[in-house]
Amino acid sequence: MIPGAVDGEVVLSLSGVVLEREGRRILDGVSFDVVDRIRTGRTTGQVVALLGPSGLGKTTLLRIIAGLEPPTHGRVAGPGAKPLDPRHVGVVFQDYPLFAHRTVRDNLVVAARAGGLDPDRTKTRVDELLSRVGLEALGDAWPAQLSGGERQRAAIAQQLVLPRRVLLLDEPFSGLDPAAMEAVLGLVTEVADEHELNTVVVVTHDVRAALAVADTVVLLGRKAKGQGAVVKDVLDLVDRGLAWSHGDDRERLALSRELEARFASLG
Repeated sequence: MIPGAVDGEVVLSLSGVVLEREGRRILDGVSFDVVDRIRTGRTTGQVVALLGPSGLGKTTLLRIIAGLEPPTHGRVAGPGAKPLDPRHVGVVFQDYPLFAHRTVRDNLVVAARAGGLDPDRTKTRVDELLSRVGLEALGDAWPAQLSGGERQRAAIAQQLVLPRRVLLLDEPFSGLDPAAMEAVLGLVTEVADEHELNTVVVVTHDVRAALAVADTVVLLGRKAKGQGAVVKDVLDLVDRGLAWSHGDDRERLALSRELEARFASLG
């Protein structure tokens, strides 16, 4: 365990989550807990990576956590083992769902108004977020004028206008050039670091990106060939001394290669 790191309450718990469609199991009993990780003297939330090959049902699992799709069986709970409040959950899917007919700034303003934020606070909050994600010069741009990385950052900022206990990101590193990848990796870390109670859940098939930002990696794979997804392993990077830029880069590289080698047996 990294010195000074302590575990807090369970903020997200999945118990036996099953999803069936047309007689086929997509998810076959997914269970894991997300626990607050708090570092003494520093506000730090946690980043959990749901890692697995493409086509495994990771996005579907994200939709279930977000409350957008009910599981066939099983349960998703938040703090205190109570149902997770959708108002405290933000979700950004791969298509970066911004209103095409509104500027970047107006996309954030609409989210603020929908959440009941007063006009004065809205302007301050929107300006603060645009600056934080490096889009202050593009506030009046249309979504179609942005690069993929810029749209991703704008979509994340939109979800951060109001307080979020859990932020769910669907393949946030997919298709990005190296500069955009670096920016999004930094933003994910910054969101978690903003407050010790923030939880970011990242769905990805990118092993190295997952290890760069996560403190916990939940490895998903099929129960057996042709069957639904289950949790194959949970890697506690805090316990291994590899979270939050700690540890030897050679150890992280070795773990990355180990996980990449395991992918062939997971799909």
